Amino acid sequence: MVVIWRPSAEKVVAATFAGAIFFGLPNAIPCAIADDPVIAAKNPYEGDASRAAAGRGLFNQYCAHCHGPNALSPDPPRDLRRLKRRYDENMANLFYSTVTHGRPDKGMPTWTGRLDDETLWTIFTFLQSVQAEP
Repeated sequence: MVVIWRPSAEKVVAATFAGAIFFGLPNAIPCAIADDPVIAAKNPYEGDASRAAAGRGLFNQYCAHCHGPNALSPDPPRDLRRLKRRYDENMANLFYSTVTHGRPDKGMPTWTGRLDDETLWTIFTFLQSVQAEP
C-alpha cells in the first residue's frame, strides 16, 4: 500500500505565508491591504478635457525630466503613452500606487506629501488623454 501525504489547506497557507515573510514579501503587503485606496483607485476627473490640459502642464513640470515632454519618451519602459496597452483596466491602480509609494529600485520617487491627490489625478487625466491605441 502506498501512502500519499497531502497537506491540509491550513498548512499550505501557513507555509506560503512563512515563505513570503522569509523572502521579503512584507514590502509588497501594503499594496494588497483591502482598505488601501490603491485597490479601488478611480480618477475623479476622467474625461475632463480642461483637466487633461492642466495635467499636461503639471506633467511637464514634475514628470518630464524622466518621462519626456508631454509623455513622449523614446525609452519604452518610461513611455507613459503605453500604460493602457500594458495595464488596461488596472492603469489607475498602477498609477496611484506608483506615485504614492514610488519605485526606488527604478529611480521613481514617492510623490506623497509633495503633490496632493487633486494634482496627481489631474496628471493622470492628461496621461489618459495621450494613450496609444493597442
